[in-house]
Amino acid sequence: MVLEVDSIELNYGTKKILSGIYLKALSGSVTGIMGRNGSGKTSLLNIIYGSLPPKYKSIRINGQSIKKPFFSTNRIAYLPQHRLLPIQIKLKTAFKLFNIDWDKFIDHFDGFKDYEKFYTHQLSSGELRLVETFLILKSDHDIILLDEPFSFIAPIYVDKIKSLIKAQRSNKIILITDHSYEHILNISDNIYLLKNGCSKVISNIDELIYEGYLPSNSQQKWFPK
Repeated sequence: MVLEVDSIELNYGTKKILSGIYLKALSGSVTGIMGRNGSGKTSLLNIIYGSLPPKYKSIRINGQSIKKPFFSTNRIAYLPQHRLLPIQIKLKTAFKLFNIDWDKFIDHFDGFKDYEKFYTHQLSSGELRLVETFLILKSDHDIILLDEPFSFIAPIYVDKIKSLIKAQRSNKIILITDHSYEHILNISDNIYLLKNGCSKVISNIDELIYEGYLPSNSQQKWFPK
């Protein structure tokens, strides 16, 4: 499956946020979206999802144009930056709503085995983010959008989340952005940089340094597949 996004144009008043955007993502791969704060990463994900109407857009699956909001096709799931699950819901209820087996979650995160009857407001920000990320990744959707999935996540769980993302990419398209760019570099097969409202395909670390996104003395490594 191939997702293509182009001709995206978004303005907030007289301020142009996105223009000249092109993005291509394939099943079996993780596509990272990088950019400084305010570069339009979250806006782009919302446009793809269908919750933010831009001035112009073109979104295609396997060459077929998606005219209606993408979320209405039931093919896409989105982890937003803000809280996903309501406050007054038990974890076991949330897992039932997503049709996901609680025991499979515990197989990965056994530290949560006594949390099934907890309400979401009883979890820390990091614990809640972990649960929400798992639910979205394991949901029965072809396309997964992850906006800041590593926010507040304890270091002990970060590698497990990365492993889940890599495992789920086998039959999904996954788009991800996070302020912790080292995580994006670690798990992405392809990377786009948003700058001045436009997107650029990144082929190596030197290009991120040249574009001023990483410092010239950066020791980061990325080996695109």
